[in-house]
Amino acid sequence: MPLFSNQPNQNTAIWEPKAADSRLAQTAGASEAGVFTSDLSVSEYVLLGEAGFEPLGFVVGSSIYHVGMQAGRWNQNTELQVLTQAMYNARELAKARMRAEADHLAADGIVGVQLRMQMYAWGQSCLEFVATGTAVRHLTGQGAHRAPDGRAFTSDLSAQDFFRLLAAGAVPVSFVLGTCVYHIAHQGVMQSLRQTGQNQEMLQFTQGVYEARELALTRMQAEAAQARSSGIVGVSVDVKNHVWGEHATEFLATGTAIRRLSEEHRLPETSPRPTFTLGLDQ
Repeated sequence: MPLFSNQPNQNTAIWEPKAADSRLAQTAGASEAGVFTSDLSVSEYVLLGEAGFEPLGFVVGSSIYHVGMQAGRWNQNTELQVLTQAMYNARELAKARMRAEADHLAADGIVGVQLRMQMYAWGQSCLEFVATGTAVRHLTGQGAHRAPDGRAFTSDLSAQDFFRLLAAGAVPVSFVLGTCVYHIAHQGVMQSLRQTGQNQEMLQFTQGVYEARELALTRMQAEAAQARSSGIVGVSVDVKNHVWGEHATEFLATGTAIRRLSEEHRLPETSPRPTFTLGLDQ
């Protein structure tokens, strides 16, 4: 079971389009006279300040990737490793470039990370993988909240959950993922006829989906261990077919790996806590 390296080629991982240079140069993290940009709502911006962080700039990473084809045995459950590797590489390139922009701004972390795919009319056989988020810096400037490798942490947590995590004495390390593109076997004609009108488990399908999901979760867990975290919060598993047909499916597990902070870096007990207000208007 290959775990697939999450370290893309360094020359392509740190590559940034020249078009981004002027934008980043005029952003708060790179210039004292610069302005910050973010995808935060007003409430999230205020809450981020209460947690002791300031936004620096909206950071983006992108990779347009040609996802090839791979044949699978029509009557057998099997992972399509060529496609799995492609989906992994494309996402990791996008994430690495987003993080490179954050490094350009001397950020301590990236909050609100979103990872999405889109297709263009001029490239039907290609998918664009886009990673976005807001680069932030702690107001004390000590760098204690950075990931163990000394670079910016990444997290897909909401500002509210990010605040609660800090209040509990923990900090994000990395937005981690695991993926598996899996071929679910076709059902034979005779088998279909025998099952007509009967209530019974489709064991072949159950086993295939179970294995694919476990592969994705195992790889996500391996990424968290490699990032030197203590655990993962906010785990979700998405299932999508993309462009390969009805029997080839991608299972994508994502979450935020976290670690414990030392006592002196926790939020003080006097810090205001977020509250939930339920309106009574109908």
